[in-house]
Amino acid sequence: MLRAFDLAGGFTAKGLAQAYDILEGMAEDREGTVFLSFPADIVATGTRGILAELIRRKLVDVVITTCGTLDHDLARSWKPYYEGDWLLDDRALARKHIYRLGNVVIPQDNYGGVVERRMRATLDRLWKSGSRKLSTKELVWAIGEDLGTRRGAGSICRAAYEAKVPVYVPGPTDGAVGSQLWLYWQDHRELGFDLFRDEQELSDVVFEAKRSHALILGGGISKHHVIWWNQFRGGLDSAVYITTAVEWDGSLSGARLREAVSWGKLKPNARQVTVEGDVTVLLPLLAGALFEGSTRPRKSG
Repeated sequence: MLRAFDLAGGFTAKGLAQAYDILEGMAEDREGTVFLSFPADIVATGTRGILAELIRRKLVDVVITTCGTLDHDLARSWKPYYEGDWLLDDRALARKHIYRLGNVVIPQDNYGGVVERRMRATLDRLWKSGSRKLSTKELVWAIGEDLGTRRGAGSICRAAYEAKVPVYVPGPTDGAVGSQLWLYWQDHRELGFDLFRDEQELSDVVFEAKRSHALILGGGISKHHVIWWNQFRGGLDSAVYITTAVEWDGSLSGARLREAVSWGKLKPNARQVTVEGDVTVLLPLLAGALFEGSTRPRKSG
């Protein structure tokens, strides 16, 4: 059926409109389970606050992300990051002990040292309380708890702790927080990750879901863990994917949602759209519309 062009739009604008329609349907599905996945880099930007607000409002039920998300979320709760430029001299930055993440710059003391000190305090508390095998969900909530209300005002970990939304990190040693756990383990050999507990909880979530939906931002392990688990229930019922990756290299990040149908990770009749574009631009537009239109609280995980 043809639609008048002034109503249908075109190019990325059309995909963005389709994405909002699908996300609105997810928000209105009171019995559905909504997954949110994203990589760590966007947590170093203002997008961090949007992600935290999606969790705080319980517009999502399960979060899957990377260890770097915990790094940046924890560091930014204590120290600022700064505006930079894509063309800064990286050799000069290295001499000044400044990291560059795209066009964001981070003094080294505002990152590694902060994570080391704060993680040591959290791990000491958990150890003294008798914790020995941590699921990544427990670790995220513990970080959020220790941040407190003031420090955690814009924090993803704090929002997850307060809303009791589970956050899973399938690659927990690939970052500063994971390295701090490894260092702590040197003197506390009973400490460890219980990743199978995370996987069991994800299994329960997937198989108990009446319908399953996903907002997938970027690719990599976060994206794959969402679609991997949902194949065991016959695939996602709806999904929105935002990516800047190309399709022709065969990467998971570049794979469009339609490819997931062949793997059974997305149902053949699922509502789905892949939107090519920068998440830091597109997500605030989508989230702002959702925040304005959605008033109901979602179930927690």
